[in-house]
Amino acid sequence: MEYITTIANLKINVKVHKKHGLKYTYIRIKTANSIEVKTNYYLSKYDIEDIVQKKSQWIYKNILTFKQNSLEENEFYFLGVKHKNLDDRNIDIFYKNEAKKIIPPIVEKFSNIMQLFPSSIKFRKNKRTWGSCNYKDDLNFNILLVKFPIEVVEYVVIHELAHIKHKNHSKNFWQLVFEYCPDYKQREKLLKSFL
Repeated sequence: MEYITTIANLKINVKVHKKHGLKYTYIRIKTANSIEVKTNYYLSKYDIEDIVQKKSQWIYKNILTFKQNSLEENEFYFLGVKHKNLDDRNIDIFYKNEAKKIIPPIVEKFSNIMQLFPSSIKFRKNKRTWGSCNYKDDLNFNILLVKFPIEVVEYVVIHELAHIKHKNHSKNFWQLVFEYCPDYKQREKLLKSFL
């Protein structure tokens, strides 16, 4: 069974699935304008609508959340600018391809300036770290870095190159970062403002 109901001026499509042995009625938000109701065979359309209206506040609140999440999923940042994902591209693949284009020239530029050269550059998607440098001087960069303005990307590159010389966050390390990126604290704040 399927019908249309109204909740706070929103027209909501209600899809009803009746199942044997169900003791309770379950409501699920399916899309920004439809819900699914699972219930037993004995409830009439009137009974179901009564339950839906009693849960109308919960439904309305969750439909608004669903709409907001859908809107956010359809947007992405690239070099600090918000874009619409109009062609439903895979954003992770886009970020990886762009990171491979954008980051290596920045590494090369600052390697030459700082006279610190990595053994290799790799890219991966991380939840916690934007870049890393191991004891072999291999640099790893988070593909999500290209979400941020270019000055943030440069700061992370300088930070990781500095780890080639200092494998810790000592005073000497931060002095080296400061030498090549005097406004690194502002750039860190800019990075955090996008999170």
